[in-house]
Amino acid sequence: MDDTKIIDLYLARNEDAVRQTDTKYGKRLLALSENITADHADAEECVSDTYLAAWNGIPPSEPRDHFFAWLARIARCSALDICRRRSAAKRQAVLVELSEELGQCLAAEARADRLLSEESEIAAALDAFLATLDKETRAVFLRRYFYADRIKVIAVRFSMSESKVKSMLLRTREKLRAHLSERGITL
Repeated sequence: MDDTKIIDLYLARNEDAVRQTDTKYGKRLLALSENITADHADAEECVSDTYLAAWNGIPPSEPRDHFFAWLARIARCSALDICRRRSAAKRQAVLVELSEELGQCLAAEARADRLLSEESEIAAALDAFLATLDKETRAVFLRRYFYADRIKVIAVRFSMSESKVKSMLLRTREKLRAHLSERGITL
């Protein structure tokens, strides 16, 4: 079933909307959540939370043109919330590693209030940066930093060596740092 029909089911408050969403996107949302939480049960909770948020969010939202991206953002935020609630450092290792990698692009003196006030400017700069990348580099970057895929998984997915993926990500982070710096963005 296509996304428009699924959205129509949500708008009609038809419970089949959740089943259709699960059929079409459930595995992808579960994989995304599990990459972040590193726990299958927590990932299933994130997917359930995503469906609840979709049920409650449609209407007023009608993400017809970007339904999976909308769902993925909800699932990702839910997974990050679960990780924040955990106390075991072992389970947060993936987030720390990804944060440190991207932290190389950003200045260390970030303040939360400043981040919130500049969020739209940063989002626009990041969108503009992603638009400058070729399709493969953009996909690798997003698989690593949005979907939290491991280097090995990305290498297999794109038929590359792990070292090529690592060097591609390093070069892309350097370009991102320069792109943000050119726009006067320091976080």
